[in-house]
Amino acid sequence: MTLKYSWLGCVAMSGALGATQAYAECGTPPLPEGVPGYSVCKDWPAYDGQTITALSQIEPDPTLTDEPAGTGMYDLKLAVVSNVDGKPLARYSKASVFSSDAFRFDGLSIDTARYKLTSDLRAFGVRAGFTGSSRANPFDEAWLSLYVREGNTLRPVLEQLVIESGSGEWDTNCAGEFSRTKRTLDMAKTSSHGFADLIVKSVTTGSLNTVKNGECEYNDTVGKTVLTTLRYDGRQYVVPKEMQGS
Repeated sequence: MTLKYSWLGCVAMSGALGATQAYAECGTPPLPEGVPGYSVCKDWPAYDGQTITALSQIEPDPTLTDEPAGTGMYDLKLAVVSNVDGKPLARYSKASVFSSDAFRFDGLSIDTARYKLTSDLRAFGVRAGFTGSSRANPFDEAWLSLYVREGNTLRPVLEQLVIESGSGEWDTNCAGEFSRTKRTLDMAKTSSHGFADLIVKSVTTGSLNTVKNGECEYNDTVGKTVLTTLRYDGRQYVVPKEMQGS
């Protein structure tokens, strides 16, 4: 299901309870009519009183008049917002980040796991989801990018790591093969150019479905955990090609 885009707002609640500051409640205003896209927000536990917002809307393209709704390029707008007065503290904006066609862009989420890159710097993540359109050859991916705050700007330090993917080929009834890879990130004790190295743990599971005596039988397998170290090159973490979203 295609959602609609909306600008996010974090409106400060007036007044105070004793000496306690009343924080804003993160919420989304009404969705603009007819503009495909996504908007999410989440409090940032690492920094009290701050909320992260992620916004993505389709970029108008008059040449795509015959394409299905939601097809095209999507931008990305991020902000860290004060929960006290609703003012943005830092921003990031980039055009044409996500492409949506047969491989459909279908949502954003904010990841506030403990991405501690230095003793006093934490990153937050933005995940983007994609889904293929073929039922006989299902395919899906989720990409993770990490951002850090530098003054009033946000800077990407890890871009489009495929954090989860699945694919398969089957007869749409039973017989077929499926594969899914899931990845997690851990902070290493080593560092490169002042930022902690990232340990990527990848596990791939498979499923072989066959028909026997009129029944569908499932044979599942779990592969070994594969460890990959990502190192910061002074600008970004270098992601191997086979782990990059495209």
